[in-house]
Amino acid sequence: MKKIHCAERHDWKQTAESLGFLFHTIDDEPYWDERAYYQFTLEQIENDLEDPTTELHEMCMDLVDRVVHSEELLDRLSIPAPYYDMIRTSWLEGHPHLYGRMDFSYSGNGPAKLLELNYDTPTSLYETAAFQWGWLEQCIERGMLPRHADQFNSIDTRLHEAFAQLKLTRPFYFASMKDSVEDKGTTDYLRLIAEKVGIESRHIDIEDIGLSADGRFVDLEDRWIPHLFKLHAWELIFHEPFGAAIAECDTQFFEPAWKSILSNKGALPLLWELHKGHPNLLAAHLDPNPGSAVPKGWVRKPYFSREGANIELQTAEGLIVKEDGPYTDAPFILQEFAPLPKFDDSYTLIGSWVIGDQAAGIGVREDNSLITKDSSRFLPHLILD
Repeated sequence: MKKIHCAERHDWKQTAESLGFLFHTIDDEPYWDERAYYQFTLEQIENDLEDPTTELHEMCMDLVDRVVHSEELLDRLSIPAPYYDMIRTSWLEGHPHLYGRMDFSYSGNGPAKLLELNYDTPTSLYETAAFQWGWLEQCIERGMLPRHADQFNSIDTRLHEAFAQLKLTRPFYFASMKDSVEDKGTTDYLRLIAEKVGIESRHIDIEDIGLSADGRFVDLEDRWIPHLFKLHAWELIFHEPFGAAIAECDTQFFEPAWKSILSNKGALPLLWELHKGHPNLLAAHLDPNPGSAVPKGWVRKPYFSREGANIELQTAEGLIVKEDGPYTDAPFILQEFAPLPKFDDSYTLIGSWVIGDQAAGIGVREDNSLITKDSSRFLPHLILD
């Protein structure tokens, strides 16, 4: 694994904007960054990332099955009791799912370490699946990269297959929050794939979803929403007014309610208890004293947080790094600290994607801090032996 500095394509911004990739720059800072790329060997991809992702995903599916059959475990995850049956039913009835992302600390040497699971509302999908693949193809065409360069990236193909397998004949709504350009970009990309496999798709802002008198979710024209992809976390929905109506409604949700088990960082201690010592897992347990100092060599994380918010760590050498945020009202875990590798002045995180139930590709993000935040940069990668 190497970081290779390279020339940017002179027209990449125009290309991005023509494709609807409008969040390539955020607050005048680069989000997409092709001034360098990460180079992996095929052995690193297959043995250190792809195979562990497949194995960990199977362990996650086993965990869901255990949790839905145990009110004790559901309670340990701070899931509200009124939603136990809905979550259990969504799993036992096999409600289909589309995607998830595992975040790894990986330097190219030794096993990749699972930092967390993003299995309900993961973003960075479009840039991973489509834009970095376009970068690779165009750079090869222009002679900027060797012709035999490749990429671990079958995400787009796998998503087409996953949507086709749904065999939907009614409109599929894709919902994101009104003010999020990034979330809209993610849902627009998924809509495009749905349409390519023959599914009628519509966008709706989450704030515009209504509930009819007979308990149906509807759009602004009072049309029933039969299928809904919502880029909105289940743990938020559980505490919102419409949440109570979901169990009895006739809308099919993506991601399904059972994904709330895996989008919860409380799942990490459960995985460790079941597979203690697994080379790709980090020791983790419930934090009994979240108000105290973080021990050396550990990270404190809330069950529910996004983009590094409310995470605090202390390195073995005593360096303390912390991020503030709004996620203060749920339990916390302590997880063994696995430092992100440093390339130049940046710390690097690997996001490994699962589409359906298959490991499908990776995206690489960099941050100036040991905690990867919403200000991180996305860099492309390639495979070159």
